[in-house]
Amino acid sequence: MRLIRLLLVLALAAGVAGCGGQGVAAKKWAGSVCAALTPWRARIGDLTAQAQQQLTTAKTAAQTKTNVVDLLAGAESASETARKGVAAAGMPDVPDGAQIAAHFTDSLKKARDAYGHAKTSVGGLSTSDAKAFYAGVKGVFDTLGTEYAASALDTDHVGSAELQKAFNEVPECR
Repeated sequence: MRLIRLLLVLALAAGVAGCGGQGVAAKKWAGSVCAALTPWRARIGDLTAQAQQQLTTAKTAAQTKTNVVDLLAGAESASETARKGVAAAGMPDVPDGAQIAAHFTDSLKKARDAYGHAKTSVGGLSTSDAKAFYAGVKGVFDTLGTEYAASALDTDHVGSAELQKAFNEVPECR
């Protein structure tokens, strides 16, 4: 996995170098990243609130399953949209900029995949035994929590003082 990540970073760096690009100024990159992450975080929050409301009104395991699968599909889609936005930001013109950019997109890919795995898992659960279904959902969400934690996207610790300063200063990140 590390070899694949290293090759991806090298390919990205070579592609940018081949185009004569120097990378994106730190403030511009941070602003673009936050512009992609802000709606993602809001969408995840909205989906969570919506799911909580729907789950309190669901009368059957089948209704709950539909609601949970919809929530997870929405979170998966929102994560992919954020990943594309961060990827479109390019590479920051700071030391290790290619690795930092790759870390951000990889983190969102992991979040997207975590939601996708959970969606598939809940979708595959039988609702014929409600107790078993709810136990299965709990297990899926335990796994989701572990996979999501592995995505660890933290704009407060980006590994570059210049980029950290940019994240603290640009209005899109406040």
